[in-house]
Amino acid sequence: MELITVRRLSIDDARVLIEGAEEKSREIGVPMCSAVTDEAGNLIAFTRMDGAKISSISIAMDKAFTAAAAKKGTHEYNQLAVPGKPTFGIHVTNQGRFSIIGGGLPIIINDEVVGGIGISGGTAEEDQIVAQGAIDYSLSKIEAAK
Repeated sequence: MELITVRRLSIDDARVLIEGAEEKSREIGVPMCSAVTDEAGNLIAFTRMDGAKISSISIAMDKAFTAAAAKKGTHEYNQLAVPGKPTFGIHVTNQGRFSIIGGGLPIIINDEVVGGIGISGGTAEEDQIVAQGAIDYSLSKIEAAK
């Protein structure tokens, strides 16, 4: 029997990602909901900034789920899920949790998906900017700690 070793984000890692998301959200002036999941798409941490849309709560969680479980950014599926494309209909799978709206990114460390982040509250482009900002922020914290 061979056991599988799984690498995943810790709660401290998730908090750093959310800290980065909130910093970027303030920078662009849009309050956001931020969700961080483990590599399987299970929620680790969530926050809703003051003024963020209530409807963005579940959207952020679904984006993080999709990014981690599918191992791709949600924006990548947006163009692939239109009629006539091979993945048309994917957005209605997983009990409707599969998101094709930009703002969900996998967290990749050493070429391995260890989690996902989902951001919602602005346009898909703003959400994407904040998600990438959170990843960049967390990676800079990791580098600074070395």
